[in-house]
Amino acid sequence: MERAEAVKKLKELEGQDLRELADLYNVTVWKKGKLNKGWAGHVIERHLGLPLNSSRAPNFGSWELKIVPLKRLKTGKIVVKETMAITMIDPVNVLQTEFENSHLLIKLRKIVICARMFESKEEISSLLVRVGTFDIGDSLVYKQVKTDYNLVRDTIRSRGFDSLTGKMGVLVQPRTKGPGHGSTSRAFYARKVFVEHILGLTRWTG
Repeated sequence: MERAEAVKKLKELEGQDLRELADLYNVTVWKKGKLNKGWAGHVIERHLGLPLNSSRAPNFGSWELKIVPLKRLKTGKIVVKETMAITMIDPVNVLQTEFENSHLLIKLRKIVICARMFESKEEISSLLVRVGTFDIGDSLVYKQVKTDYNLVRDTIRSRGFDSLTGKMGVLVQPRTKGPGHGSTSRAFYARKVFVEHILGLTRWTG
């Protein structure tokens, strides 16, 4: 399925309650009191005609699907709830690869992003607010993400992979990813300000 076709089909879901669709598509949200954290993504994949319980993450070839939760502040303003994982960090690959050929840039150039409203931990309802695409282009954002990537490269080279910390990076940060606090694997994450820019909620100007 091409990206334009997928976006058109996903836009049919804008304004709909994904929680109701989960029941319609037989997607498990809670099992024995435990939340299936990927339930919203499974609903969207099912809407696109993908089978559930696939042993591999969906691979759309020319584009990639991302689901991000939004939350409503007491003021009524809608903001991004959390950071967004982009791609894992392979230290050997990062050291050998300039930003222009990096997995990070490749991923950012083919994102389809779906934003859903997080209402509560009970996940009783969750409206799909927005579906969109993002092309990093050759912009101020591009330059900053390149700077963030090169900071990670330079840190791995000079101080080692274990020196990477979530405090680094303006738009993209290197953070631990995996079960438990003792995880040693790391991934590139888009900070919330970057996710809001991608969604068009705000515009990052440096």
